[in-house]
Amino acid sequence: MPPDTTAATAHEFHMRHALSLARKAWGRTHPNPMVGAIIVENGQIVAEGFHAQDGGPHAERVALAALGRRPKPGATLYVTLEPCSTHGRTGACTDAIRDAGITRVVAGATDPNPAHLGRGFDTLRAAGIEVITGILETDCADLNLIFNHNMRANGSPLIAAKSAMTLDGKIATRARQSKWITGPDARADVMRWRRLFPGIAVGAGTVMADNPRLTARIEGEPEWCPWRFVFDGLLRTVATHDLPALYTDEFRERTIVVTTPHGGLGYVRKLRDMGVKVWCLDSPAQRVALPAFRRKCADEKITGVFIEGGAQLVSEFLQERQIDYFFAYTAPMLFADNKGKSAYSGLRTEKLSEAVRMTDVRHAALGDDFLIRGRAVYPEKLQIDETVFSLG
Repeated sequence: MPPDTTAATAHEFHMRHALSLARKAWGRTHPNPMVGAIIVENGQIVAEGFHAQDGGPHAERVALAALGRRPKPGATLYVTLEPCSTHGRTGACTDAIRDAGITRVVAGATDPNPAHLGRGFDTLRAAGIEVITGILETDCADLNLIFNHNMRANGSPLIAAKSAMTLDGKIATRARQSKWITGPDARADVMRWRRLFPGIAVGAGTVMADNPRLTARIEGEPEWCPWRFVFDGLLRTVATHDLPALYTDEFRERTIVVTTPHGGLGYVRKLRDMGVKVWCLDSPAQRVALPAFRRKCADEKITGVFIEGGAQLVSEFLQERQIDYFFAYTAPMLFADNKGKSAYSGLRTEKLSEAVRMTDVRHAALGDDFLIRGRAVYPEKLQIDETVFSLG
């Protein structure tokens, strides 16, 4: 770190390092947040740590253990999230910080749990420890999109939708060609988000057309398989001689087919005999009841679901206001064809006030492509063209 940096810049410098540590556990801490921590003495980093997995020691305790001695007078602990103040499986981090003799704590985001919000900071201050908050707060909060939503929504999963489209909003040509609209950098970024989310979802049409694998394939890491959801109200994907790879590959026990009682018990037995899980959710129609899917995920402690397609499935989730977050990848490409397949073909927006918008928006340039992502904000009235929805 340059010696002439201001205090604010020094705080940001060290917090960025703590964030880089936290990201080492990307997708591995659910239902806990990712957290990074460092200890600084006389402007130098002397110890660091991050929360590696659920049930393991918290980042602050890892950093203190890595130091291997009492901190020197005036030592500062940097941590990306407010230290916990309750005695869970690993004990309160506020106690460990106090007992170690840390005299200053610099934190990024506040714990979003309503039962804990600000309590850790208050506990530290009551112990005579200087507390500085809000350093790179937006970045620190963004790190834990899924955890933050779970805390604020009483355990409900974060359901996110992804689209990859042209500048004129198309996701496929009229001949249904879509590989590849976006370039390699954007596709690698999708793999990174796949690694974060505990579940990935597609519709029956996407499975039958593309036969996707739905795993996270990141260079230098072993292939990783989340829960793979297939929405198929009539079990069309099973009524075929050539079964999808999702039902036959080495990860088939990580596949969950979400269907209705209208799909047929024989097909349900066939899937279960192959080792594929089936969620048969009550529905008066031949389409899966999406609020019931959200409740089932919460019951099963699946904290986040990344919807990758297709347009019909995303539109159905929008119709039910069940999408919490959007990832919109845009390629510098124009089909200039009004018969190409649109990203959200079921929406009919006549007024600006009827638009579904994003808030807390983040942008990223990925090679020649561009990503806009943010939380969904729904209008009071959302018009849907029912004719685009099939019953499968």
